[in-house]
Amino acid sequence: MKINKFILFIMALATFVSISAQTPSADSIATKTDSVEQKKLKQLVETFADRFEFHGYAQAGYTYRDAEPTTTNTFDIKRVLFWAKVKVTDRWSFLFMHDFSSVVQEFYTDYRVHEAFNVRFGQFKNSYSLENPLSPTKLELIECYSQAVLFLSGCGTDPLYGVQYGRDLGLMFYGTCLDNHFYYELALMNGQGINRKDGNKQKDIIARLDYRPIEGLRFVATAQRGEGHAIDSSAYNPEIKKGDNYRRDRLSIGAEYINPKFRVRTEYLSGKDGKVNLWGYYCTVGLPLYKKLEAIASFDYFERNVSKDMDQTNYTAGLQYWFFNKCRAQVQYTRCCPFNIKDYNHVQVQMQVAF
Repeated sequence: MKINKFILFIMALATFVSISAQTPSADSIATKTDSVEQKKLKQLVETFADRFEFHGYAQAGYTYRDAEPTTTNTFDIKRVLFWAKVKVTDRWSFLFMHDFSSVVQEFYTDYRVHEAFNVRFGQFKNSYSLENPLSPTKLELIECYSQAVLFLSGCGTDPLYGVQYGRDLGLMFYGTCLDNHFYYELALMNGQGINRKDGNKQKDIIARLDYRPIEGLRFVATAQRGEGHAIDSSAYNPEIKKGDNYRRDRLSIGAEYINPKFRVRTEYLSGKDGKVNLWGYYCTVGLPLYKKLEAIASFDYFERNVSKDMDQTNYTAGLQYWFFNKCRAQVQYTRCCPFNIKDYNHVQVQMQVAF
């Protein structure tokens, strides 16, 4: 109930800011005849607009999938997110994010000591992998992340870890140096996911190094070492039972290049849960065709248990059209080749509206 009231309050503030943004600024309408009260109100409106930011997006569409034993044929809402960022001072800020189709996803505070040293505390996206920290509004695939990222970063396909949307609770230090050529993150996290206490006494350490030698090109390496607490059993790792503590380690190395003619992102990821090794690889390409129309292609391979050959390969091709700023329409076809059932088709259509 408290969260719902807070959301209503934030939405009211967003409406207020939107109305205020459509009115002339204080400088343009201030006259000598303004009363002291009017001037104070105009100054308050300007201060509010400068200190508060409001953003949101919705992604919805259609999904067809003929995987055994049942066929999916449905319209669906994938995500409806709203977040507010408050700049308390020039160095201190706070962010709150809620997904209306699920749960509160982020709430954290940042403090900037220097561009090379910032502190974040709260619930936020973990640093593992090149893709996980990226917004779904910018990623090419309707499924958003590759199979390995979805599983290894805790986005929801690992039964031992559950649906955590790639987020966790903890403390992080981050910053840039050497003329923004290097960006780093070092985090101490619960290792249990969102909106919950740690299931054991151990904490996860996650490190990220992002090197940007030239404009548009970056190389990203990440590592995670920790101990998981299983919230359920998993067919991919049957030795670990619900409630067990187990080693949960991760590594990744990837690269991304973006220019007006094309963009490509590729990454190798690996992990170890208890005694089970996992690894995956993906490569996603975007190619402009005509004005705001783009072609998308992706190769995505992941093994959930190397010793038992529990692998799946996905081949994706599609189109997307940016009809306004952050808004787009997408259509994609994926041929899925899993280890345990026969190959199947996956067709998705999605509309994205963002502000």
